[in-house]
Amino acid sequence: MSTLEIAAVAESIDALVRGEVVLVVDDDRDGYGSLVVAAARARPDTVAFLVRHGSGRLRAALTERRFEDLGIVDQENPAGGLDARHGVTSGLSPTDRSVTLRSLADPDTSATDFSRPGHVEVLRARRGGVLNRSGHAEAAVDLVVLAGHEPAAAVTTVTGADGGPARLPELRQFAHDHEIPMVSLASVIAFRRRGERTVDAIARARVPTVHGDFVAHAYRGLLDESEHVAFVLGDPAAADAALVRVHSECLTGDVFGSLRCDCGDQLDAAMARVAEEGAGVVVYLRGHEGRGIGLVHKIRAYALQDRGHDTVEANLALGLPVDSRTYGVAAQILVDLGVRRIRLLTNNPEKLAGLAGYGLTEVERVPLPIAPNPENVRYLETTRARMGHLLPPG
Repeated sequence: MSTLEIAAVAESIDALVRGEVVLVVDDDRDGYGSLVVAAARARPDTVAFLVRHGSGRLRAALTERRFEDLGIVDQENPAGGLDARHGVTSGLSPTDRSVTLRSLADPDTSATDFSRPGHVEVLRARRGGVLNRSGHAEAAVDLVVLAGHEPAAAVTTVTGADGGPARLPELRQFAHDHEIPMVSLASVIAFRRRGERTVDAIARARVPTVHGDFVAHAYRGLLDESEHVAFVLGDPAAADAALVRVHSECLTGDVFGSLRCDCGDQLDAAMARVAEEGAGVVVYLRGHEGRGIGLVHKIRAYALQDRGHDTVEANLALGLPVDSRTYGVAAQILVDLGVRRIRLLTNNPEKLAGLAGYGLTEVERVPLPIAPNPENVRYLETTRARMGHLLPPG
């Protein structure tokens, strides 16, 4: 981590200590930026500034534990948001919303202290923060905690001149014009990574497979005791850019050969590609079943799909996110294995974004197309058309 990056994070933390606003930006030119202030220090003038530059939309980034305490089920927008029950009138004014934000940051408040719907939406920050997911909600909560505040932040996306999210050049000018510290997601991740880990290497052993002799490295997540494994062939750390597959657990496809998806075929193809290369890594992430909804919910989603829903509609019908997977653990595993530059075997652009900012450089996306069968052709078309997977039209 460079001296400039450390200084940028430190400046942002100091501003949050004082109750001031900071700007958190993505790491690419087409990314967006979020204005952040500690919810515990929200003032009417600060809220007015956020609302003015965020097209009126204001959110509170809260921890998973706080979601549970408040009985919030919908992770994005529970019943249109929340208002504090006490000390507010309509709930809409900057003064009212600052009261709601401070109440959300107060650990002594409970679900009964808020009414729904309201004017402050909420975002769930994943346990482990940016070391688990490279997201704005996680960065906001991490920064306010580093500033010594309760883990709750007011967040809004900066609006550009065209009415859409402002992009990096415009964000830089915005930060300069308003004298606001600006920090990137990658810098927040690097700052935390200097002394924190969310995964430990536990054991390793040779595992002969039909594709050759791999060395299996077992890891345990420090946040949830989840177990993951990396199958390593040769010395990928010595390669200019290691061939890597980050594979989400799919019991039905990987073990039982389900034809409803292409997961098992992709895993087999990835192992074969690594063997053909002579070196590489296949990271197998547990807890990703059904794009993160779990095995039981996935079977329920299958039943809905049999009645006509596509995979996206089925998850939503169950009140579940379309895709809740994160890839921070995979990134830390790769870094632990000495891999820094990768050629990623994937059709899913979200994996590229999910691995960004953890000290990895994605040199190339290597497509992993699988021939469809009559059972999964609609599944593949849904991933292409509705989830942005980079597949040829069916």
